[in-house]
Amino acid sequence: MRAVVYDKYGPPDVLRLEEVAKPVPKEDEVLVRVHATTVTRADVHTREANRSNGRAMTLVSRLISGLRRPRQPILGREFAGEVEAVGAAVSEFAVGDRVFGLSGLTFGAHAEFMCMRESARIARMPAGMSFEDAAPICDGALNALMCLKQADLRKGRTILIYGASGAIGTAGVQLARYFGADITAVCSTKNLELVRSLGADAVIDYTQEDFTKNGQTYDVIFDAVGKLSFRRSRASLEPGGIYLPTDGPVNLMWALMPSRKGAKRVVFQIPPRQPKKDVLFLKELIEAGKFRPVIDRCYPLEDVIEATRYVETQQKTGNVVLTVA
Repeated sequence: MRAVVYDKYGPPDVLRLEEVAKPVPKEDEVLVRVHATTVTRADVHTREANRSNGRAMTLVSRLISGLRRPRQPILGREFAGEVEAVGAAVSEFAVGDRVFGLSGLTFGAHAEFMCMRESARIARMPAGMSFEDAAPICDGALNALMCLKQADLRKGRTILIYGASGAIGTAGVQLARYFGADITAVCSTKNLELVRSLGADAVIDYTQEDFTKNGQTYDVIFDAVGKLSFRRSRASLEPGGIYLPTDGPVNLMWALMPSRKGAKRVVFQIPPRQPKKDVLFLKELIEAGKFRPVIDRCYPLEDVIEATRYVETQQKTGNVVLTVA
């Protein structure tokens, strides 16, 4: 089968398209013929061993992915495709089922075929959806949902979403709308109308205004792009307000620190949990017309280097999809 592989950490150019052995499903696995996948910031950070985030994060990344070279040579977390074969113990899926899901740190989706455990984050695709539209359902939305679950969002609660036009941000706006919160979205000029259409009550163009200096306060601040800090955001939180990060070792330390009742604090789910039931929840929202993954660009699999370079600009809107012909 064709797959995008890499055998050393580095820039996008370390990626190459090769013929590799087709995987064989174990007893509890399904073999998926991948029709579409995505390039996410997790793919980017893993491929470069998190060099852009400093030496400490590089070491952590290498300890997870392989100290000298990557243990898993095929990246790609999200997928949509058809079940090609099933293991003897599989009962939930059958050959021909159209499925989507998230492989997580096992990666493997930048290929024509991949194996997934039946109990993992895989589900039948929402009715009437294309493979290209289904591939980017999970990564951004599951990250956003994991964070927002900690915020007790409901009618009357206010939330500011920083980086509201990225994969996590566009999902976060729609999920916060579903939970009934009052949403202020922060993004660049070109995406103001998009985030309004997704459900934001108010928008702030970060190129024109610094939300930390306008005097407004919020019950929740959600940093969907990892470019804020608790210190910078603290004055914009209501008493007892919470700051939701998506990554960062500093935020992890803040979250572990004890705080007095009613204090402003960082909340981060430890350990991170993105169960299969959340994938099924997203499917239900899509079929009810209450959520849609936002797609910026689609590239063929052979243009993965170009797609990756675009993701690395940090200017993408929503998701970048790879089609696997």
